[in-house]
Amino acid sequence: MKPVTVDTNIVFSALVNKNSNIATLLLRSEQPLLMPKYGFVELFKYKEKICAVSKHSQDEVLELLYELIRHIDFFDENSISVEALQKAWVLVRDVDAKDLLFVALTIEMGGLLWTGDNQLKIGLESRGFNAFFSPTADP
Repeated sequence: MKPVTVDTNIVFSALVNKNSNIATLLLRSEQPLLMPKYGFVELFKYKEKICAVSKHSQDEVLELLYELIRHIDFFDENSISVEALQKAWVLVRDVDAKDLLFVALTIEMGGLLWTGDNQLKIGLESRGFNAFFSPTADP
């Protein structure tokens, strides 16, 4: 079973709608779920926006975040090889450089990338990257 690197926008979606299929998949997946530590920082950066959009209290959002991150292994970016970082940079530099660590982690672990960013998907596919997790597939 390939590990799945979870883009921040997937966790963001789950936090906004805790009853969504995305939240259910994250909470019940049997596949290893990974995220670079930077992803946690991104979520923290948008916590007020998550509360506003979800209409949940900060305590409710934090409780769900805790449940979600219990199912995600956070990976130290310093452990990603230079080779994986270089390959990822070639793929993302003209698409979205902020996704470098997510793509590099996917390459490093030989896994699949789960993202809701269609521009990123299209850009990566145009460069030959097609290791995506499909939420319609069994988690």
